[in-house]
Amino acid sequence: MLRTCLVVDSSQVVRKVACRIFQTMQFETIEAETGQEALQKCEADMPDAILLDGRLPSMSSAEVLGTLRALPNGRKPLVIYCTTENDASEIARALSAGADDYILKPFDRESIRAKLTSAGLKS
Repeated sequence: MLRTCLVVDSSQVVRKVACRIFQTMQFETIEAETGQEALQKCEADMPDAILLDGRLPSMSSAEVLGTLRALPNGRKPLVIYCTTENDASEIARALSAGADDYILKPFDRESIRAKLTSAGLKS
C-alpha cells in the first residue's frame, strides 16, 4: 500500500519539485495551493504526511494546523512545516500549533528522507 503525502504550497514549482521527491520514495502525492484546499482534501481522505508551506495565502499555516488537528483522524499525518527562514520563533509557533517537524527551503531529497525516516514513515 502506498503512503500518501499532501504537498501544500502556493508555488506550483515548489509543489512539483516536492511531489517528485516524495514520488521517488514511493509516496502517492496530492497537491493543494491554499490552506482551505488542503483541509478539504484532508477531510475527504487523510494523508500519511503533509508538507506545509509557512506562507500561505488567506489562511495562516497555524490556522491550517489547528483546524487539521481538530479533524477526525487529524492527529494522524506527520506534518512537516516548510519555511524559507531559520526564524526560531516562527518555527516554535508552527510546532506549538501542531507541526511535527520543520524543514528549510530550499529542501532536497535527503533532507525530506531524513524527516520521514525519523518519523518512521520511511526506512
